[in-house]
Amino acid sequence: MAVVTEAAADKGGEIVKPRTDEREYRRIVLKNSLEVLLISDPETDKCAASMNVNVGSFSDPEGLDGLAHFLEHMLFYASEKYPEEDSYSKYITEHGGSTNAYTSSEDTNYHFDINTDSFDEALDRFAQFFIKPLMSADATMREIKAVDSENQKNLLSDSWRLRQLQKHLSRDDHPYHKFSTGNMDTLHVRPEAKGLDTRSELLKLYDEHYSANIMHLVVYGKEKLDKIQDLVEGLFQEIRNTNKAIPRLPGQPCTPDHLQVLVKVVPIRQYHGLTVSWPITPTIHHYEEAPSRYLSHLIGHEGEGSLFHALKILGWATGLYAGEAGTMDYSFFNVSINLTDAGHEHIEDIIGLLFRHIKLLQQSGVLQRIFDEIAAISETSFHYQAKTHPISLAMGISSKMRRYPTKHWLVGSSLPSKFNPTIVQKVLDELSPSNVRIFWESNTFEGKTDKIEPWYNTPYSLENITKFTIQEWEQSAPDVNLLLPIPNVFIPTDLSLKDAQDKENFPVMLRKTSFSRLWYKPDTKFFRPKAYVKMDFNCPLAVSSPDAVVLSSMFVWLLEDCLNEYAYYAQDAGLYYGLSLSDNGFQLSLGGFNHKLRILLEAVIQKIATFEVKPDRFSVIKEMDTKAYQNCKFRQPFSQATSYCSLVLQDQTWPWTEERDALSHMEAEDLVKFFPMMLSRAFVECYVAGNVEKEEAVSMVKHIEDVLFNGPKHICRPLFPSQLLTDRVAELGTRTKYFYHKEGTNPKDENSALVHYIQVHQDEFSMNVKLQLFCLISKQATFHQLRTVEQLGYITSLSRKNHSGVYGVQFIIQSSDKGPGHIDSRVESLLKDLESKFYNMSDEEFKSNVTALTDMKLEKHKNLSEESRFYWGEIRSGTLKFNRIEAEVSALRELKKEELIDYFDEYIKIDAPKKKSLSIYVYGSQHLKEMVSDKAKVVSPFIEIEDIVGFRNSLPLYRSLRG
Repeated sequence: MAVVTEAAADKGGEIVKPRTDEREYRRIVLKNSLEVLLISDPETDKCAASMNVNVGSFSDPEGLDGLAHFLEHMLFYASEKYPEEDSYSKYITEHGGSTNAYTSSEDTNYHFDINTDSFDEALDRFAQFFIKPLMSADATMREIKAVDSENQKNLLSDSWRLRQLQKHLSRDDHPYHKFSTGNMDTLHVRPEAKGLDTRSELLKLYDEHYSANIMHLVVYGKEKLDKIQDLVEGLFQEIRNTNKAIPRLPGQPCTPDHLQVLVKVVPIRQYHGLTVSWPITPTIHHYEEAPSRYLSHLIGHEGEGSLFHALKILGWATGLYAGEAGTMDYSFFNVSINLTDAGHEHIEDIIGLLFRHIKLLQQSGVLQRIFDEIAAISETSFHYQAKTHPISLAMGISSKMRRYPTKHWLVGSSLPSKFNPTIVQKVLDELSPSNVRIFWESNTFEGKTDKIEPWYNTPYSLENITKFTIQEWEQSAPDVNLLLPIPNVFIPTDLSLKDAQDKENFPVMLRKTSFSRLWYKPDTKFFRPKAYVKMDFNCPLAVSSPDAVVLSSMFVWLLEDCLNEYAYYAQDAGLYYGLSLSDNGFQLSLGGFNHKLRILLEAVIQKIATFEVKPDRFSVIKEMDTKAYQNCKFRQPFSQATSYCSLVLQDQTWPWTEERDALSHMEAEDLVKFFPMMLSRAFVECYVAGNVEKEEAVSMVKHIEDVLFNGPKHICRPLFPSQLLTDRVAELGTRTKYFYHKEGTNPKDENSALVHYIQVHQDEFSMNVKLQLFCLISKQATFHQLRTVEQLGYITSLSRKNHSGVYGVQFIIQSSDKGPGHIDSRVESLLKDLESKFYNMSDEEFKSNVTALTDMKLEKHKNLSEESRFYWGEIRSGTLKFNRIEAEVSALRELKKEELIDYFDEYIKIDAPKKKSLSIYVYGSQHLKEMVSDKAKVVSPFIEIEDIVGFRNSLPLYRSLRG
């Protein structure tokens, strides 16, 4: 087991790291008691830092719910040393980085990453927020509005609503009971009514709680550890230390009054769900014995004999999750089950079967073989984990540093190593009928509840339920065969690396027939015993109409459904597969440890070849799919707007409402007739990468051909040349602005949204880098003006958009305060402001932005999956520009400032001669009355889109890059 020596003696000993990890680690403690982990990675092209402050929403003062979250928003505005507002985020963005923060119950975590040559100054700016921040009075109300907007987007989220209801039904003197996000009411209206100044309370919270001794810092750099240590000591030792004690909680948040309850909840979506929850002793104190990991492995298992398998066979459930959530002072073990309509009608039987399964675990005892299997899988997973982005690693470790001894900062709870049946049994005993809370969600409860949760207005009712009732349910539940999992045959035992004889830098086409094409890329960088396989089944009939899309989707769902019990073991052992609908058929993905991958691939192909439609499973999947379509109307307004935008632009796509209507008429017999026709003509595009030899890759594809194309039934035949599908994108007219106005699909949602899209050009290296540079320069200015200054909405972004190789700029803003017409006018005003930004840009600024973008583009892929997604994207799109990064960097280095300004003038600015733009307005209930007047403003040369598909069909199409 790989270890790292520390620079200072401490509570934990040597830091355990993966044996494949070549980075160096060092723990230091500054003179102000700030505990720091330094990471040196000479290979990195991004540096990062994460500061975890052991103060979260549980420390909110009474009557100021959300203050800790508000502090997280306010802290990074400015500091005494860097007083310009938002200059930190501006610096980070302009040097190829990203920055964010989050507030949880007990922690607030701040983090950033940046190009390596800009790290020192960025780290200084970061440190100043913990030394002398300027939480300006001017920004207070703006950021309260931002917090309120963030809360507004969560109000119609069922997961947020259920979580707050669970908190509501707890001790009101426990911080778990609080409302953690905050809103206008808690941060402005109520404090003002009490004569409290929110900013003063904010500063008080900072002064009282932000102390170096309860902070933990991770710094990830490119330099040697000694140099990183000198930098950190110089920048962070001025953070004051008040020797603050970490807040401790008063035990469990539930009294006996909050147990043995059945809570009926009305969700927003069309949905039936069951969450069974038990307060348990937090198992983090026994993380090496891993009691919750052991129990969640067994209760959440999906193989034959499992609880989920039994519920699935009965037609009562479509998903099950089991696991622990909580803190070091309290915890809950939760079992969540997605129910079918039939399952909703058998809730007592389902709860009875769950408790019967728990009884089986108690009677079976805690088994060494199962623990050893979990430990073996965990050890392999840890030691051969893929390298992640520095910011992700820094965040993950900084949040663990308080909870684990130093030697396990990287490991956390991921390596069970001590078999202790007594500890597991103790937690298992807590999963009892007398200790339970049951939350039952269903739309059928609408109008039948008598209580309202105050923060999200969630309707619910509550009834007591005795342990004797649950025991009766357990006895009367159906007689099903509940068993423990069998030994997992998918655990890899051969972790050796293949000798890649050809050191190809790019994928090579190994083989092409009338049935398939194979691209191959051996692993020459990451050296993990893993593989990545993509197989795209090009079946033209699959996406030829709304009916075909729905039936193809049902085929994919049912295929996964019948493979689940078998493939679950593979997934558990670190070998993943997925089936999904693609824009020209369906796609099979496999990834993870390569040792047993071929076995799983053959099983999937065999299921395709012998696919049968089982009417009972068809009914369940149809019900699930129907609810998914019905729940489309509850999507966030910005998601609706981006969907409409894609529908306008992407040829051969169908409105979800048409697909929903098509599904309502489908029966099992329709799929029986359809799927042989769908598969009758196919071409398989394949990509095999990683720890796989050429011969193995060819053998995989030959196997597919032998089973599907050359078998006795000839399930598939080659496509005719005219059947090769191409991706076509509608070309908007120049000097014309198009508008689409639409009422939001959820009448209860007050939020409105705008997508302002500017279509620019088809894939071409020099044009691509101009657009990328425009977005880099404009991104932070957009966020600062529209989100920070004007407070239009929490969701505010500018991004480059790619529709099948046609690139454009996309502004997305969602607001509960302003309607889409007003927001669009502010985007136009921003574009006007950007003119002066570009025209007045100095040569030095231009070169700095070019350097930042160059560094971003040259950032190396961190792992096999990341590299493979890039190359697969080139293959799927048909561009096959595997040297894209190098070619675009070359074009970028030759770019002149005047060329960028000409590009902006020609395609993007207001009234640009070649501008093509489209604005999608989605109206929330608050702004619906504005739609008529907004539409009236659309006069020539502007064009109102009335029928999206009809409009798209009237436009010319860009040439396809594929085929």
